[in-house]
Amino acid sequence: MKGAKPSGGMDAQFDEMVEGAKNALSTVLSVQKGDDLLIVLDDSKQDIGMAFEKGARHLGANTMIYSLSKHARPIMDIPKDLSDMFKDYGVIINTFQSDSRETPFRVKLLYEEIQYKARVGHAPGITTGMMREGPMKVDYSKIVKQADHLMQVFLNVERVHITAPSGTDLKMELGRRLWQTDVKIKKGDFGNLPAGEVWCAPVEDGTNGVVVVDGSIGDLGSVPSPLTLKVEAGKLVSAECADIEFAKQVWELSNIDRMASTIGELGIGLNPGAKISGIMLEDEKASETSHIAFGNNLDMDGGRNDSKTHRDYLFYKPTIVATYSDGKTRTIMKNGKIVS
Repeated sequence: MKGAKPSGGMDAQFDEMVEGAKNALSTVLSVQKGDDLLIVLDDSKQDIGMAFEKGARHLGANTMIYSLSKHARPIMDIPKDLSDMFKDYGVIINTFQSDSRETPFRVKLLYEEIQYKARVGHAPGITTGMMREGPMKVDYSKIVKQADHLMQVFLNVERVHITAPSGTDLKMELGRRLWQTDVKIKKGDFGNLPAGEVWCAPVEDGTNGVVVVDGSIGDLGSVPSPLTLKVEAGKLVSAECADIEFAKQVWELSNIDRMASTIGELGIGLNPGAKISGIMLEDEKASETSHIAFGNNLDMDGGRNDSKTHRDYLFYKPTIVATYSDGKTRTIMKNGKIVS
């Protein structure tokens, strides 16, 4: 279906959203005149999808919209009529509600979307506030420079020791795996919108210690009280929280398949416009934060985790000390600030 214009009375706010969309489309996804762009949305994100659609048309792209709302939710598999469309679009935007039950669907969706070398901007749970101000309106060229610098600093890092005021004390083997960023999405890759982080895939059996999550969790929002995750040889072995039911929910989501409880990611937020809102899409981009994830990392350099899920856990003000392949050490972050 084709997009429709928003109803009256919201023109100024909608125009602000369009500017945020244009900023990300042009700088992060490199959308140009003549590109064919598909927007996958649902009714809850209709206005945001329309902002992306108008922003893309301003850049000269050809647009098409597909709504998931014609299907029963939660969606467990990709509708065939949607899957058949992927080969025809070089750029794809996903903007729909974020539901923990649909995590396997979202993981599968991303891998199918990039099989024909599309550039994919993934934005489940994005809000009108993110579009109008903050993380979508920043100068992405500055974040690109910071991301490039950090990825260079992490070259040849064998392992890191991560601590944080919350009580996080974690040692991770990185095995010189390369770092990636979402601030420049290339053909055959996907990244989040809003963008603004760097990440890598730790060695799957090389993480030991505790992470105290005092920020938020993907799909679950802000933690009711700090959540302590104990990790041994890359596997989540316990989840403890003053809210026992919340800890139980985390444990259940971390064990939906064999690799769901295996470490999958270490990430660092770089976007100065991102705020901690309880929505991981924005939270994990916030400056002075770091996050780990358990689950799928097959899109990352060296990643071997084939879980059908991927869930992020965020904590504040990390200190990261790296050990390189030559045995030298270097403090890369201190209390959330980049120092190298």
